Amino acid sequence: MDELVKLVSEKVGISEQQAQQAVEVVLGFLKDNLPQPLAGQIEGALAGDLSGFGDLGDAIGGLGGLLGKK
Repeated sequence: MDELVKLVSEKVGISEQQAQQAVEVVLGFLKDNLPQPLAGQIEGALAGDLSGFGDLGDAIGGLGGLLGKK
């Protein structure tokens, strides 16, 4: 989630503290409004667990490798 906060901070031009608050609001909204299985997968993905996405998780993980992420 730290990467997401940093990205929001850089793209929008706000402090990381403000970006953290914005990300938490959006995640709270998604958790409250998405079906539980999907909300759980998003939360897991933010924690680095892409296994809930099946083949898509492998593709997302591979994309991170292409972008220089480990």
